[in-house]
Amino acid sequence: MTDALNAKQPNAETSSRDIGFAMSIVFILCVFFLPIPPFLLDAGLAFSIGLSVLILMVALWIQKPLDFSSFPTVLLVATILRLSLNIATTRLILSNGAEGSTAAGYIISGFSRLVMSGDFVIGLTVFAIIVTVNFLVITKGATRIAEVGARFTLDAIPGKQMAIDADLSAGLIDEREAQIRRRELEEESAFFGSMDGASKFVRGDAIAGLIILAVNIFGGVIIGVTRHGMTLSSAADVYTKLSVGDGLVSQIPALIVSLSAGLLVSKGGTRGSAEQNILRQLGMYPRALFVAALLMFVLALIPGLPLTPFGALGGAMAFVAYLIPKQAEKARLEEKEAQRALERQAQQEMQASARSVLRIPAVELSLGKQLWAGLLPPQGELGHRVLKMRRNFARDYGFMFPDIQFADDLDVKPKHYQIRIHGAIAAAGELRLGHHLIVIGGGAAPDLPGEEAVDPAFGVKALWISDVMIEEAKRQGYSPIDPASVLLTHLAETLRNNLAQMLTYKDMRTLLDRLEPEYKRLLDDMVPNLVTHSTLQGVLKLLLVERVSIRNLELILEAVAEAAPFARRAEPIVEHVRARLAPQICSDLSVDGALGVLRLGARWDLFFHEHLKRDAKGETLGFDADPAQIEKFTHEAGAAIGERLERGEIFIVLTTPDARPYVRLLLSRPFPSQAVLSHLEIAGGVQIKSLGTLS
Repeated sequence: MTDALNAKQPNAETSSRDIGFAMSIVFILCVFFLPIPPFLLDAGLAFSIGLSVLILMVALWIQKPLDFSSFPTVLLVATILRLSLNIATTRLILSNGAEGSTAAGYIISGFSRLVMSGDFVIGLTVFAIIVTVNFLVITKGATRIAEVGARFTLDAIPGKQMAIDADLSAGLIDEREAQIRRRELEEESAFFGSMDGASKFVRGDAIAGLIILAVNIFGGVIIGVTRHGMTLSSAADVYTKLSVGDGLVSQIPALIVSLSAGLLVSKGGTRGSAEQNILRQLGMYPRALFVAALLMFVLALIPGLPLTPFGALGGAMAFVAYLIPKQAEKARLEEKEAQRALERQAQQEMQASARSVLRIPAVELSLGKQLWAGLLPPQGELGHRVLKMRRNFARDYGFMFPDIQFADDLDVKPKHYQIRIHGAIAAAGELRLGHHLIVIGGGAAPDLPGEEAVDPAFGVKALWISDVMIEEAKRQGYSPIDPASVLLTHLAETLRNNLAQMLTYKDMRTLLDRLEPEYKRLLDDMVPNLVTHSTLQGVLKLLLVERVSIRNLELILEAVAEAAPFARRAEPIVEHVRARLAPQICSDLSVDGALGVLRLGARWDLFFHEHLKRDAKGETLGFDADPAQIEKFTHEAGAAIGERLERGEIFIVLTTPDARPYVRLLLSRPFPSQAVLSHLEIAGGVQIKSLGTLS
C-alpha cells in the first residue's frame, strides 16, 4: 500500500502544478472582464516587467535555441498578460482618471514622471519611438528570420533524416542515438515553425498598444469633460499622462520580449551563450580592430570633433587588437600542451592497463568475504598497521618491502585468508570475528569455554574465546589477541620466512644508489671485475634467508670485497660476510644481553665433518650422507629444539663453520626461524648461555 502511494506521489505533484498553471491562465482571462484594485494592478505590472527580463536573460545564456523550446508558449502567455493588464489600466484610467496621477496605480504614475518629466509631449514622443523600434525594427526582423528559419528547417528535414539513417546503417551510431537525433530534429522543426507564428504575437501586441493609447487619450478626455466637469486642457493633460505612462509600462516589457525573440531566432546553428559567440567572433580578427582603431584616431584629430572619446576608444581597440594574437598564441600552446598531456595520459593508462593485467603483486593478502567486511572498513586501520609494519621491517632488515595489496577473493572461504607472495600461496589461516585468540603453547589451558585452534604464526596450541570473556581471561593471566593482530602477526612471520623473495634486483639497485660516494667507488672496483650484480644480490638473499639484516650494507660490501678475490660463488662469500657481521648477528639474537646456545655436540660434528665433500684445495663442495643418519639427526634435533621452543626459549644452534650451511638446511623445514651459527660468528665479548648439546 505504501509503495502504491509513493508511486502516485509524483503524479499528484504534477497534477497540482497543472491546476495552478491553469488557474493562473483563468485569472489572466478574468482580468479582461473584472475590475481589479490599483495595488493588485501594480503587482501585475511588476510581474510583467520581471517576467520579460527573465525571458531576456534566458535567451542570452542558453547554449542553443532548442534549450528554450517553450519560448512560443511563454511569449503567448506574456502577451496575453500584458494585454489583460492594458485593459485593466484602461478601465482604471477611464473610471478614476479625474482623481489624479495615481488613479491607475503607482507604477504608471512613477513611469510617467520618470520618462515624461512632467510633459506629456515628451512621453508621446518616447512612446512613438519605442513602438517604432519594436514594430519596424526588432519585430519585423525577428519575424523574417523566423520565417526563413522555419522554411529552411522544414526543407532540410529529409536530408537530415537520411544522414541519420546512413550513420545508423554504417554503425557510427546505435539505435538509441538515432532515436535521440530524430527527436531533436522533430523538436527543431516544430520550434522554428512555432516561432514563425509566435512572432506575429509581438507585432499584434505593438499595434494593440497604439490603439489602446489612442482610446485611453480620447476616451479619457471625453469622460473628463462630460462626466467630471474638467476643462479640456486639464482633462487632456491628466488623461494623456496616464495613457502614455500606461503605454510605456506595457511597451517596455514588449520591447524586451521582442529583443529576446530576435536573439533566440538569430542564434541559428551556433552554440554557446550570446556573449561568448559575439565576443569570440568579433575578436577573431585583430586586423579589423586595428583598422577600426585607426579610424577612431582619425576622427579624434578632425577639428570640431571631441578628442577624448574617439581617442580613448581607438586606444582601447588598438590594445585589444595587440593583445588578441598574444592570447590566441598562448591559448594555442596551452591547448597543444593539454592535447599532448592527454595523449601521454592515454598512453600511460594503456600501458598501465596492460601491466596491471600481467603484473603479479609481490605481496597480496586475500581475505574471505566475511573478513573483508569485518576487518577493512574501520577507517583503514588495518592498512595503517600494515604500513607501520613495513616501516619496522625496513628498519630491522635494511630495505623497504613492496606494498601489500588487499584483495576480496571469492575463492577464499568467508572466514579464511591467504598470504600470497609473487602469486603463490605462502600461508593461510582462519579467523573468528567477534572472538579473541589465547596462545597456550605448552602451558595450561584457561578455564574458559572456547574453540581449540592452532596459532597460525607459530603453530602452537591456542584457544578462540568470545569477546565477552576477555576480562575473565585477563584476570586468569592470559593476553587475548584480537583477529586483526593475529592476522598481522601471521603476515609478519610469513614475510620473515620469505625475506629473500622480497629483495628484487630493483630494490638492490635502489640500495646501492643511496651509498655514499666512497662506497660507490668500492662498488665500481668490485663490479664486474670481481663479482657481478647477480652474485651480489645472491649474497644479500642468502643473508635474508636466515633473517640476517642487511642494514649495514657498507660493512657487507667491505666483506664481499675481501672474499671476492678468492671465491666466485655466493655461498662461500656469504659465510665470510656472516663472520664479519658477527657482532650484529649476536646482538639481534641475544636476550637480555645473553646469547642462548644449543651446541651440536661432538658426535654430530664428526658426522657432518666426515660426510662433507671437498675439492683439491680443501673447499667444501657438498654434503653426502646416509639418508637414515640424516633422518636420525633431524629427529633428535627436532625433539630437542621443539622442547625448548615450547618453553619459549630463544637460542641458536652452534656448529662448525664448514657444517653450518648444511645443518641450517636440514633444520629449515621443521624450524624455519631457527638460527644456526658457526663458531666464527660468535662475536668477542658476547655472554654465552649454554643450553646443552644435541648429542
